Amino acid sequence: MRTAYGVSTRVLSALLLVVGVAMVVSALARGGGALALGVVLGTLLALLGAGRLWLASAHGADGSADER
Repeated sequence: MRTAYGVSTRVLSALLLVVGVAMVVSALARGGGALALGVVLGTLLALLGAGRLWLASAHGADGSADER
């Protein structure tokens, strides 16, 4: 069960990252500036997805943290 949770976390995190980048590219292609809504929300989604991927990889493949 933990394996399915870890895989689904990584897949959904990668999806958030891709959607965020697509929003930024789309907003910039349509003439949006640096503070356009699509750029701001896309950046936040991309950062959220990247952060979740980073945290998921820090916990290892089985979902357990490294005990030091």
